[in-house]
Amino acid sequence: MFDVIENGWQAFSAETEFNRFKECQEDWRISYVNKDYKVCPTYPQAVFVPKSVEDETIIKAATFRQGGRFPVLSYYHKDSKTVLMRSSQPLSGPNGKRCKEDERLVNSVMGMGKRGFIVDTRAQGVAKIAQSKGGGFELEAHYPQWRRIHQPIERRTSFHDSLIKMIEACNDSSSSMDKWLSKLESSNWLTHVKDIITSSCVVAQSMDKERVSVLVHGSEGTDTTLLVSSLSQIILDHDCRTVTGFEALIEREWIQAGHPFRTRCNKSAYAITKQRQESPVFLLFIDCVWQIWQQFPCSFEFSEKFLLTLFQHSYSSQFGTFLCNNERERLHCKVADRTVSLWSFLNRMEILQDFMNPMYEPNPAVIWPSVAPQSLMVWTGLYLRGVIDQTPQDEAWKEIYKIREYDQELRSKVNKLRRQLASLEREAISHGVVSPPVQKAAASSGDGIDNMASPLVNNSL
Repeated sequence: MFDVIENGWQAFSAETEFNRFKECQEDWRISYVNKDYKVCPTYPQAVFVPKSVEDETIIKAATFRQGGRFPVLSYYHKDSKTVLMRSSQPLSGPNGKRCKEDERLVNSVMGMGKRGFIVDTRAQGVAKIAQSKGGGFELEAHYPQWRRIHQPIERRTSFHDSLIKMIEACNDSSSSMDKWLSKLESSNWLTHVKDIITSSCVVAQSMDKERVSVLVHGSEGTDTTLLVSSLSQIILDHDCRTVTGFEALIEREWIQAGHPFRTRCNKSAYAITKQRQESPVFLLFIDCVWQIWQQFPCSFEFSEKFLLTLFQHSYSSQFGTFLCNNERERLHCKVADRTVSLWSFLNRMEILQDFMNPMYEPNPAVIWPSVAPQSLMVWTGLYLRGVIDQTPQDEAWKEIYKIREYDQELRSKVNKLRRQLASLEREAISHGVVSPPVQKAAASSGDGIDNMASPLVNNSL
């Protein structure tokens, strides 16, 4: 084991994360309406809600959302002053049931003349089927300032089948290139990746370019909803592309938000047999991040190795970060008392340095990933690592790291020499060896020629 320097269980508390949204604290607050998990068993005890909405209203609104997952603040975009919220589907049902408390909660985000988008991660036909079974979507008559957009992503039940087919294709080294590509395409794995990134770009574009707030939901609000809400933040916010910011994002948008890791990651992601609730949703998130990472290799502070490590620990880990389905279960199982947080291990300096990207240059701009066929690739470092030798690539990254270290060393020497030169100049001036530099005269002489002066070397030398 190792000495715990930083307690990862307390590194990303709700109070700490809310401080990231200082600019919106006049309109939003931390609510403990879910204390003891009575309102929503899969939400944390502390959530971010509008200041203008009382806890009693939130309690009633939660009964109108599947699993009690009422709309909460996910992200505040400082540049456009818009918010990203997430929830589960409303229980409007076939008769178009309404809930005034839910309408007040959602509409309270909108000011006079403002508008927003509700991004539904289901196809319109799927949403209507859900409505016939008691679920549904927001009727625009009751949410007049919101426009509903369907950005369909396949349901989680199809993700595992796609993964199995893709792994089979990756392990097939005997087929021709055409047959191999046909197998890869028929798996639909990269199609899922494309759909998820596309939906995330729609959310990011709505907030950054069109300057409107967004509410994201699918059905349960624990899978595709979290995929879109988290990836859109990576596109919008450069802080989420740092090591600490990315850890905070996973903690806030996946672990505390109630993604059921115990159920979804019950077996290996490569397992042929699967249980009904199992699905590689988090693996898809990591894959999507890698796709954006390889398109913008200098905009991420962490390396590919960091993403691989997170994937491995989500399925098999000696740490407790990805245990259980939600905060309520982790508290009941006393996970924080019985285990060590993965963040406590990864954030140790001697460990963290192995995950740093040597090409990283802080980029505060919004990044717009491409979903063109030539832009999305099979992640060879994960799916083909048993087929393709990764040694040359690893050696190349080590060489890049050495070059960047040498570059930093040279830059440090240059700065040191500059400081020494400035010190010597001041010393020479103080001893009269050289004259102090004289600024160009502000006024011109009478004959129209500017008075010029230059440092004069002492003639005594």
